[in-house]
Amino acid sequence: MRKIYLVIGLIILIGLGSFSFTNQALPVFKTYNDSLRNLYSRPIAQWPQPTIDAGAIWSEMVVMPKDDTSWFKADKDPLTHLGKILFFDPRLSGSNQISCSSCHDPDLSWQDGRVLALGNDHLQGTRNTQSLLNVHINKVLFWDGRANSFETQMVEPLSAHHEMNMDVPTLGEKLGRIKGYEALFEKAYQSKEIDFDKISRALAAFQKIIKSRSSRYDQFLGGDYEEFTDDEVAGLHLFRTKARCMNCHSGPFLTDTSFHNIGLTYYKRKFEDLGRYNVTKKNEDVGRFRTPSLRELGRTRPWMHNGLFDNLEGVINIYNSGMPQPAKTEEQRNDPMFPKTDRLIKPLNLIPQEKKQLVAFLNTLTGTPYRMRRPELPK
Repeated sequence: MRKIYLVIGLIILIGLGSFSFTNQALPVFKTYNDSLRNLYSRPIAQWPQPTIDAGAIWSEMVVMPKDDTSWFKADKDPLTHLGKILFFDPRLSGSNQISCSSCHDPDLSWQDGRVLALGNDHLQGTRNTQSLLNVHINKVLFWDGRANSFETQMVEPLSAHHEMNMDVPTLGEKLGRIKGYEALFEKAYQSKEIDFDKISRALAAFQKIIKSRSSRYDQFLGGDYEEFTDDEVAGLHLFRTKARCMNCHSGPFLTDTSFHNIGLTYYKRKFEDLGRYNVTKKNEDVGRFRTPSLRELGRTRPWMHNGLFDNLEGVINIYNSGMPQPAKTEEQRNDPMFPKTDRLIKPLNLIPQEKKQLVAFLNTLTGTPYRMRRPELPK
């Protein structure tokens, strides 16, 4: 078996152009894993090129930007501090029982750990709660991108009956009756007047500082090459090549921030969700959902827009299959809205050992969480 791994490793190196044939003896590596470790124990610019399809939006892997100091804004910047307090205040809801943090709990990596969101009157939503970690990188918000800014995004969860069930136009007046808010708004805006515009701007300022922290993955990328086990190095290589992950998950936050149909539309079935199509009304957008960041992957389960998967093995298996959605009937073939799996999703032919190595690598993306204490609310 060791000889087989050696031959495979040498073939890969040859294909990557890492060395050329000469009259001299070829380099000898102890195992296939040794050859991979050699390839990745060097600056990222010298790593093997990733497997990227033409037209895919991607950028090279980089270390997480060090921005831990941004958390201090929650206490030192008046606008961000106000946003923090508003975020944790259940009086923003109609029942005075539900805050933004009810679904985006800092102790649960800024999501709720549920398959589907749960809100006012214990009503269940239709989609999984997205973590707010690194939400500042998104130009549009929600799973389907229907909000163009933080300020417009906030209206829906505040007003929806199955979420916070608040009469948004009256929220400013409601908070105005809480004496302690007067000084907070005056400090943030140099005005005691409270309205929804100011509320939403403060909430946006706070959400933009919610960022994940560095992980073992960042340490490896930064040059600590002993940080990864052999399986984790092999998983990194698979992530970049055979598993085709970097077609959608790349850059510092491991996402292209775009939208893709990976085959979970349930078209014309009980759990149908047309995704981005509901926003654009374009047939090609049927079933497309946002590519989530893989940062803090271990703490943001369950995954997918419908919370379908709670284990990485299941996620890898669906990608391994290529998630085909062939039209089986004449009606489907003639239906312009019949969903098509994204062209970037293809069968991977991963063997069990490779799946385990990919899982091992993905587990390196979770860092040390920042524990934010809930603030004392104004009275």
